[in-house]
Amino acid sequence: MLEDAMAKKKLKSGFQLDGIAPNILLKHVENTAPFLFKGELDTSGKERSYLEKLRFYKKNLKQLSNINLTEYFHICLAAHWSTAGTFVPTDVDNQIREGLWRHKDIKKHIEKMARLTIESWSWDYSQVTNRKSYNRVNDQVMSTHEGTWLSVAIGAFCALTKYKEEKLAKEVAEVILAEIEKEEKLMLQLREDRDHINFLRAAPLMAHNFGDLDRVMVQWEMNIDDPFCKKIFKLGHELNDSYDPILVYTGKVNKAFSSKENHRHMSMRQPKCLRKSSDFLIPVGPFMDQWGETLGKSQKLTLEEKAEIACAFFDGYKRQDQAFGYCRAHGAMIRELENGLDDLTPFMAFDLVHELKNSKFSEIAMRPLEEFEAEYIKALDEFQCPVTGIKF
Repeated sequence: MLEDAMAKKKLKSGFQLDGIAPNILLKHVENTAPFLFKGELDTSGKERSYLEKLRFYKKNLKQLSNINLTEYFHICLAAHWSTAGTFVPTDVDNQIREGLWRHKDIKKHIEKMARLTIESWSWDYSQVTNRKSYNRVNDQVMSTHEGTWLSVAIGAFCALTKYKEEKLAKEVAEVILAEIEKEEKLMLQLREDRDHINFLRAAPLMAHNFGDLDRVMVQWEMNIDDPFCKKIFKLGHELNDSYDPILVYTGKVNKAFSSKENHRHMSMRQPKCLRKSSDFLIPVGPFMDQWGETLGKSQKLTLEEKAEIACAFFDGYKRQDQAFGYCRAHGAMIRELENGLDDLTPFMAFDLVHELKNSKFSEIAMRPLEEFEAEYIKALDEFQCPVTGIKF
């Protein structure tokens, strides 16, 4: 009955569904993050209640027939927050950024959806991503989730402005500015700490987040001459009087050092064993040694599965030959095995093993971590931003 109702795009509640059916969305979440439904994560507390919401509906599918626009928006947010750090994020980006804000029933729900957007800024996503950086002074965290949040928040702001909800639009704008300030302070702190590696790890996160913000601003056709728009547009690309030049410097560092490392990781979608646990979520490249070590030590993975992962590492490297993170993860993984790569070769094609062993990939994989990181530290010290003139 539920499937029939959703197939007609109109639920029993009367809600006209324009996007993916929520029961299908839950299946997509389970496909990429099965650990969410197996008790691995702590879903207690208000800041993790979005995780529990998905678990509730998974157990009570019939309840999905009674949802309204706000609840559907909430489910989409929860699904995307839960999977944004996985290998196959749910494809509801345009729904939460724009589509649902243009729904025919939006006037009845816009306030609740905007309040929910503000609340989601403080959701705890620490268990569902490994791509994160911390400010040691206040323990504030930054990940690519903030880019998702910024893209939803600017959609909320544009919708609120359209329907002349100025007071609430101002509240959303203030939280957007608070997020930008948080990221600015993190980058300044990492530079002050002379923390080269964590700065390089954080740079692609910031670049991703402001890139998401820019794309949705363009999507909503915001007025470039609007003072608020000027204050938040192209922050990683153009100098802005409202912010420290560190933002542009960080954007240029990302382009020079990290952009080829942190793409969509298509090769890593093949070994589905990586979806077994949140322990296996991919970190920021190229600093993937600890991740590879985790994979190598794990008892949740068989040798055959680890061989499949090794093949995916090599495939990813060949697709993007400057994605050294795959090399580092591979080297760290096989060092945890009793007989190294020899433990995996019975499960790999002979010609592939020969190619892998005699490639630049293996050379990079086997380099000592200190030596590998020292090159990046030296290169960052020597790099001068062409726009700001800043050096680390």
